[in-house]
Amino acid sequence: MENRLKLTAPCHFGLEAVLKREITDLGYEIVRVEDGKVAFEGDVQAVADANMFLRTTERILLEVGQVRAETFDELFEATKALPWENYIPANGKFWVAKANSVKSRLFSPSDIQSIMKKAIVERLRTVYGISWFPEDGPSYPIRVSFMKDIASIGIDTSGVSLHKRGYRQLTVKAPITETLASALIMLTPWRRDRILVDPFCGSGTFPIEAAMMAADIAPGMKRSFLAEEWDNLIPARCWERAREEAADLVRTDVKTDIQGYDLDAEAVRTARANARMAGVDHLIHFQQRPVSELHHPRPYGFIITNPPYGERLEERESLPGIYRDLGTGFDRLDKWSLYLITSYDKAEEYIGRKAEKNRKIYNGMLKTYYYQFPGPKPPRKNGENEK
Repeated sequence: MENRLKLTAPCHFGLEAVLKREITDLGYEIVRVEDGKVAFEGDVQAVADANMFLRTTERILLEVGQVRAETFDELFEATKALPWENYIPANGKFWVAKANSVKSRLFSPSDIQSIMKKAIVERLRTVYGISWFPEDGPSYPIRVSFMKDIASIGIDTSGVSLHKRGYRQLTVKAPITETLASALIMLTPWRRDRILVDPFCGSGTFPIEAAMMAADIAPGMKRSFLAEEWDNLIPARCWERAREEAADLVRTDVKTDIQGYDLDAEAVRTARANARMAGVDHLIHFQQRPVSELHHPRPYGFIITNPPYGERLEERESLPGIYRDLGTGFDRLDKWSLYLITSYDKAEEYIGRKAEKNRKIYNGMLKTYYYQFPGPKPPRKNGENEK
C-alpha cells in the first residue's frame, strides 16, 4: 500500500467547515469537502491521529476508490478492478456494512452490498489463489456511498461510531451526540477561560465536551478502534504514538467555570456519573435547577444548550413557557451570548429576540436550527487579542 492514504471523515450536514478546521489543525491536507463529509490525505499515522483527536466526525474511512456505475454489471466490474489485496489479508473478515445512494440509478442497499461482496471475493480469490476464505482474522467493514452514479468506497477504521467516547454509560431522553455537541461549541467563540452554562444539560454532553476541550482530553482516549487490529496496514507504534501524545496533552489542573442545570434530578445524577467517567467531574458544577432560575454574577458568559423540541405532542404545550423563561434569563445576564439548537419553529418568538445568525443542521433525519445570539467581546487581556 502506498504511503499516502486517502481518508474520509463524515459529519453532520452543515458542520463540514468545523471538521475541515479540525483536520487542518491536526496537520493533514484537505482533498475535498462535500455535503456531510471531508476527505483528506495523510500517512498511516493519520489514521490513528484522526480517530484519537477529531471531535466532530462519526468515523474515519480509508478510501479504496471511487467508481462510476449505472448498472450492477458495471458495479461488479469496477469493484473487482480495485486493489483489495492492498487492504484485506487472506484471512480478513470483510463485508459491505453499509450502502447508501442519492440521485443514482443504483439505489437498493441490499443489492449493492451483495454485488460488491461477490466482486471483492472474485478479486481476492484470483490474487490469493484460494477458493474459500476463512474470514477468521481482523474485520474490514466496507462502506459505500453513491452520489449521482459515483460510488465512494471506503473501509471503516473506527468500528463503533466515534461519538461513543466511552464516558456516556447513561443517557436520558433526547440526548445530543458528543460529536454534534463538540461541533456546536466550536462554532462559538467560547474558550476555556470563559463561562459556559447549559440550563437543559440532560446527560451532560455539552458541559462534558466543553470540559474535555478545556483540559485537552482527546475524545478517543478512553476507547479502542477497529483498525488497531490491522497489523497489515497500521503499525502498532502509530496507535502507541497517538495515545502517548494524547496523554501528554491532558491538563487536569485547568480552571474552569462550566455549569449544567436540569429540572430533572435523574438527569443531573446521570450527568455527574458521565462526567466522572470522562475524568472531568472536577471541572463542572451540575445542579438541579429550572431554567427560570438562570443567573450568574459575572459578564461575558455563554449559554450553549439543547432545549426541549416538543417532539412528543404532550410536551408541546410547555414549550412557550420554557423558551420564554430562557429568554428572560438571558436578558438578566450581563453581556452574555446564547447559542441553542432546536427544531421548535417559534423559538425566537418566545425568547423575545431575533437571532443574529441561524444555521440549518440535520440532527439525524430531524431538521434543526442553531440559533446564535452573540454578545459583545470582553476587553482584551494583557494587551492580547481574544482568540
